Amino acid sequence: MQTVTLNNGVEMPLLGFGVYQIPAEDTERAVSEALGAGYRLLDTAAAYGNEEAVGRAIKSSGIAREELFVTTKLWVQDAPTEDNTRRAFETSLNKLGLDHLDLYLMHQPFGDVYGQWRAMEALNREGVAKAVGVANFYPDRLIDLIVNSEITPAVNQIETHPFFQRAEYQDLMREHGVQIQSWGGFAEGKNDLFTNPLLAEIGKEFDKSVAQVVLRWLTQRGVVAIPKSVRAERMAENIDVFDFRLTDEQMAAIATLDTGSSLFFDHHDPKMVTWLAKRRLDA
Repeated sequence: MQTVTLNNGVEMPLLGFGVYQIPAEDTERAVSEALGAGYRLLDTAAAYGNEEAVGRAIKSSGIAREELFVTTKLWVQDAPTEDNTRRAFETSLNKLGLDHLDLYLMHQPFGDVYGQWRAMEALNREGVAKAVGVANFYPDRLIDLIVNSEITPAVNQIETHPFFQRAEYQDLMREHGVQIQSWGGFAEGKNDLFTNPLLAEIGKEFDKSVAQVVLRWLTQRGVVAIPKSVRAERMAENIDVFDFRLTDEQMAAIATLDTGSSLFFDHHDPKMVTWLAKRRLDA
């Protein structure tokens, strides 16, 4: 497995396994199979409702803790924000059955972002969160957080796929020492991604699937990817992407697929902001 080095020296696998939208009753099996296939980066969130199942799979795997890189995410917290952020962190840690996290992300750029971040900075200084970062932060939000904080986020997990490539934003993040991570790397199949003629043709050259081409494209750009699957054969396929390399011409061709906009939702849309900012977890 290839890795990237975060801005505080922590090593992070370039390819991992995500559990978004995997039902809690299926998560333990899926994570166990993913670990068996060789994945060592696991990505979950308090909002996914499956942290306990991830924790059970980790415990039963027998894999040494230092070999794993575990990420979970903080949901929007009510006041007192700093106290509630620590409480939420401890709740997630207990559900996972761990004594530390490798990466703790702020899931949404809403609520008292700065209070939440101060608490996350404290967790990082204490060593219980080896790295801290954010998710779904657009450039203005990210730069403002960097300017007004002591610790620069190590990671920003954002929608990134062939139809929304975020290349300029990746350059900006790189300039500030923030690692880009993709969610929705397959665009959930939107725009007929899995039958896209260009991606399929490239795949034929290497005897690879469209999914493998997309993951090779992401990782070759230095984007951390966390594909999700509940099928063991697909998990094995998705991790088998480091034995070929796309040419400059192929990378340029894939760049032409970029639409420059989200296929899911807009974090600048007032209705979406209202929904996300007001949502609370039953925890």
